[in-house]
Parts: sequence; structure tokens; C-alpha cells
Amino acid sequence: MDGDQMRLTMPKSHYRLLRQRLISDIDQLAVYRQNGGFEAFHKAVSTMQPAQVTDQVKASGLRGRGGAGFPTGIKWAFVDQKNWPHYVVANADESEPGTFKDREIMEENAFQFLEGLAICAFAVQAKAAYVYLRGEFWQLAAKLDKQIIEMENAGLLGENLFGSGYSLRIYTHLGAGAYICGEETAMLESLEGKLGQPRLRPPFPPSFGLYGKPTVVNNVETLANVPLIVANGVDWYRQLGTEKSPGTKIFSLSGNVLYPGNYELPLGTTFRELIFTHGGGLPEGRSVKAIMPAGASSSLIVATEEALDTPMDYENVPKVGAQLGSASVIVVDDSVSIAWLIDKTVHFFKHESCGKCTPCREGTFWMSHLAEQITHAHTNASSPAGSGADGSIEDVRLLQEVASQIRGKCLCALGEFSIEAVLTGIERFPQDFQLHVLEKP
Repeated sequence: MDGDQMRLTMPKSHYRLLRQRLISDIDQLAVYRQNGGFEAFHKAVSTMQPAQVTDQVKASGLRGRGGAGFPTGIKWAFVDQKNWPHYVVANADESEPGTFKDREIMEENAFQFLEGLAICAFAVQAKAAYVYLRGEFWQLAAKLDKQIIEMENAGLLGENLFGSGYSLRIYTHLGAGAYICGEETAMLESLEGKLGQPRLRPPFPPSFGLYGKPTVVNNVETLANVPLIVANGVDWYRQLGTEKSPGTKIFSLSGNVLYPGNYELPLGTTFRELIFTHGGGLPEGRSVKAIMPAGASSSLIVATEEALDTPMDYENVPKVGAQLGSASVIVVDDSVSIAWLIDKTVHFFKHESCGKCTPCREGTFWMSHLAEQITHAHTNASSPAGSGADGSIEDVRLLQEVASQIRGKCLCALGEFSIEAVLTGIERFPQDFQLHVLEKP
């Protein structure tokens, strides 16, 4: 059974965001409009007050799909009403290893995302909205530009929309492939033409954002939910998911599974269902050793029976020692050394650190140096085991200490993300590190 066949086993009602799997050519404006496209935007602008739109999104319980899970409507309500103009920025930087959901939305169902962006802009009365894309998405940016022009020609963007007096323009902006620009304030700095480095907070973007003005920053997947909420209502939206984590979520599944890919499922679906029912399980003879539920930046979950049966939502995943984050689920089987895995993750974070704050800049360098030394400890057979010449048990302790010293001292979340796999890996899989530094080939 291939990936497409596996997707066909999923209930059609689950496809709210990945609607291209139900409706052919929905990335064409005419097809999207034939299937209810932009009716929600027309409804919001023509029949609702901006505050009513915000209240409806707030009542839906929609939480940010970029990683933090912050309630979307509350974020919109925080926008400073005494400082104008307002801006909206869609975070399409998607640089987290293991995350590829936003790209599929923009490639295959972009008009739903753009409609959500437009509704958000109306709700906070922004007349300009920006889509900030990672530098590698240049072909996607060109496609979005064409779709934005189509919307303008159809009277869905521009001046005096639907005769309401409200005006809106949408622009795309390409970054330069920097992971740090996925952090909202670094993204705003980059959008302003400055070096992509995070700002000291507070103030937060809803009061001091793009060009120093109130700004809402939302993830692509988050915004793609908005037209459905406005069109169908709060009760309909809450039919799927849980009380505190309503709606569906796109889970980007990768790692040691037979059918990696994007799976849109109700929040609260278990890891077991995602990995074995939809992902086809693991290669023959292998078992799940660990799960990274939020890409490279997540803690390592020990794959116990309890963990596999844990609902994937914002309340239950912390009970097994991690955060749901962007739901980029990386499956690690029993053939993988956690020490090797840590070496790869910290190398990535060292490379992507912007260098603005010392704990992250120096800490990621030393974590990478130590992790590499530990991983390659057994390659020098002439050195006595545990001698420290090529990595020792003391290096494992030092790696743990360096990671602990980074915690709570960084300007933005990148430094915090860089230590999650390190600390949980050493704590929960100590034998993998011992094998590298205490045994010889």
C-alpha cells in the first residue's frame, strides 16, 4: 500500500485543510470559489464587525499551529487599538527539520490560506499583509504572487472591497534560508531589511511589531483554519478535536516509518494511530525506540506503551515529557543511537544560531563539539576506553552541564530548543552514550 492509498483510509471529514485530496484543482481560483471559497471573507467584510470576527475565532478555541499553541483569537485581541496602522504577517518560513505541512498547504490549497490571511487582516483592520517565506521557497513565492494577482483581478483584494470601504493588499517576501527567521521578531527584523536576529521582548508584536506598529503574526496552517470557522461556525469547528484543543491538525510524519507524509487528523489522535494505522508502522523487525513530536527542537519521548497511547494534543503530550509544538513527529527505531541523533541535532542548531546572545552562540558550539567527540569516541581503537582522548563519560556529563547552563538564558526560543533533545536524550537514554564512550569496536 503506497502513501496515497494509505490516505484514502482516512475519513473524508478530516480533510479541512488538505482539501486538495478531496477536490481536484482546488489551487485554481475558479474551482476554489465553486467550493465556497472567499464566501467567508465576503461574509466577514460585508456583515460582521472586526471585533465579531475576532470573538468568533476566540470562541472556536483555535490555537496557533506554528508551535506555541497560543489561542489565536486572544492574540488578535491583544492588538493595540491606539496605535496605527496595523499589519498582519503570515509566518511561512517553515524551517524546522521534520516539518513540511505549510508547504503542502501553499502548494496545493493556497487560496484557503490566503483567504484566512485576508480575514485576519480585516479582523485587526490591517490594510497590508505579508507572507514571509523561507528563501528556498522561491518557486512557491512566484506561484503565490500569481494567485494574489488573480485575487486582485477578481475584486478580492484592493480598494473598497465588496463596497465596504475596507482595502487590503497582500505581498510576499523571501528570506535567505535562515532558521532563526522562523522566530517572529527575527522575521519582522528581516522583513524590515535588517539582520534577522530576535528582538528583546517585551514589547511583543501586537503592540510593537513591523515598523514599530501593532502586528499579528500567524502560521500558515493557523490561518488556513480561519475561513472554515467564519463560514461554518464555532460548533461545527469544535466537532473534531478535544475541548481544549479543538479542530484538526496536520501531523508531519517522518523518520523510521513506512509511509512518511502529512496526515490531517483530529487533535487528540494517539501516536499509535498516527504511526501504525496511517504511517504503516516501522520496517519489519524494528520497534519504536523514541518519538520526537515537534521536529528537531523537541524532547525525546521514550516509546512506552503509555506514550504510544497518549493523545496528540496540547494538554496530554506534556504528560509524557514533551510538547506537541508543530506536530512534526519523527519516529526513531531501535537501530538508531540517541548519541548519534543528538550529534546531528546540535550541529544543526549550532549552524543556525544567529550569534546575538552568548548562551546560544557559545553553548551550541560547545554542545556540538562535545556531541561529536562522544559520537566518535569508539572510532580510535588505540585510545583506552574512557581516556578522554576521543570522548569520555566526563564529556557526557559536561555536555549535560553545558545544556543546563543554556536553559532560561537566551534571547529567543532557539537556544531553548537546542537543548531539549540533549537533556532528555542523556536523561532517558544514558546507555546509548555509555556505549560510545566506554566500549571499543
